[in-house]
Amino acid sequence: MINYNPETVSTDYDICDRLYFDELIFERVLDIIELENPRGVIVSTGGQIPNNLAIRLYNQKVNVLGTSPVSIDNAENRHKFSMMLDKLKIDQPRWKELTSIEDIYDFIDKIGFPVLVRPSYVLSGAAMNVVSNREELAHFLQLATNVSKQYPVVVSEFIENAKEIEIDAVARNGEILAYAICEHVEFAGVHSGDATMVFPPQKIYFETIRRIKRISRQIAEKLSISGPFNMQFLAKDNDIKVIECNLRASRSMPFVSKVLKSNLIEMATRIMLGLDVEKPGKSLFDLDYIGVKAPQFSFARLQKADPILGVDMSSTGEVGCLGEDFYEGILKSMLSVGYTIPKKNILLSTGPARSKVELINSARALQDKGYKLYATRGTQQFLGNNGIRATVLHWPDEKKQPNTLDFLKKKKIDLVINIPKNLSRGELYNDYLIRRTAVDYNIPLITNARLASAFVLAFCKLDIKDIAIKSWDEYKTT
Repeated sequence: MINYNPETVSTDYDICDRLYFDELIFERVLDIIELENPRGVIVSTGGQIPNNLAIRLYNQKVNVLGTSPVSIDNAENRHKFSMMLDKLKIDQPRWKELTSIEDIYDFIDKIGFPVLVRPSYVLSGAAMNVVSNREELAHFLQLATNVSKQYPVVVSEFIENAKEIEIDAVARNGEILAYAICEHVEFAGVHSGDATMVFPPQKIYFETIRRIKRISRQIAEKLSISGPFNMQFLAKDNDIKVIECNLRASRSMPFVSKVLKSNLIEMATRIMLGLDVEKPGKSLFDLDYIGVKAPQFSFARLQKADPILGVDMSSTGEVGCLGEDFYEGILKSMLSVGYTIPKKNILLSTGPARSKVELINSARALQDKGYKLYATRGTQQFLGNNGIRATVLHWPDEKKQPNTLDFLKKKKIDLVINIPKNLSRGELYNDYLIRRTAVDYNIPLITNARLASAFVLAFCKLDIKDIAIKSWDEYKTT
């Protein structure tokens, strides 16, 4: 199936072509309904495409089970959902849909950089980008062949160093019966499908959880949700902002169901069918173990692709693991998606100042564990100023030895931690060469400082023999 999405369109032909296929999907669904004559149709367990069809099915008098298509439309439509949040006095990142270059610059002057820019029509087919300055913005807008009322650009406030939190829940007539709150290891800015997720959350304030539950109850009641839904939040300094609400099952719902040992989809289905459902006891959410979901990527199969994470999804799979604590869960999940515990040599290129600070304890743990640290020049100086020894490896474009590319190509490095810099920096191409060479020579690569820190501390704290080998049934809820 092909679904028309104006954020991924690359040519006028594509627009017509995808509109045609979207119509084809809708017509085939109506054909099946006419043939089968079902009691009703469930649209909330098949991803985004069924949600896109919900209001059209409703207009054709099709009985959509569970949450009303009107509510689905109110959540999917950016303007309607934003107005609802304002009425409920629920905070959200500031945003505008703009139809001219001048309006884009005027709005950004008010909210400041960085911003999330989402053109509805770009030549390259790219969807969203986080831009940090005018140079990046000008470069990105040049990709848009037209900015107009027909092809507007959505500009959203991007909050740096904010934690992203999700809630997967099941509601009946607006009352939440069961829920699971997950936190992302990475800061916001990484697509939720590419993020490393931890459940139950380990590093967020109790007050933050309390506010998320309260906001979720407000929205569930307002939309009169009956069935599954997922909401995403930004949290910084205990301020909570709603990113979006999807009135459907998310990709993380099977994961949290497995960790909870409670089938949330089965519960949601019974609700949508009008069957009796018993509200779980609070003890269901008291877990003595941790679930971690890690993404899996296939960058090695994509020649010349830059293996970095962003607001567009790149992962091609994922693995969920259980551990006795946070570090065991992280270590199991990272090993399961293909990472290995490094034997000796690690290359650090730690990017912006905040990432350098983020990784200082990890670098110290590596040194104490006896690892040999190599680093690009700026990182080596920063580590040295903090009492951590590292050997300089020169940039790929420098005619100096020892050189990063030589060490990578000779497989002298066991793990590469390379944190991307601001896109306008001169080091951009050098960083890309390091990342790409690591992927091409099958050397484990991490490009997010928070994930790198978690993984490093995990294998420094735990030996491979310390990992518990237990079946799913052996992990007990209290």
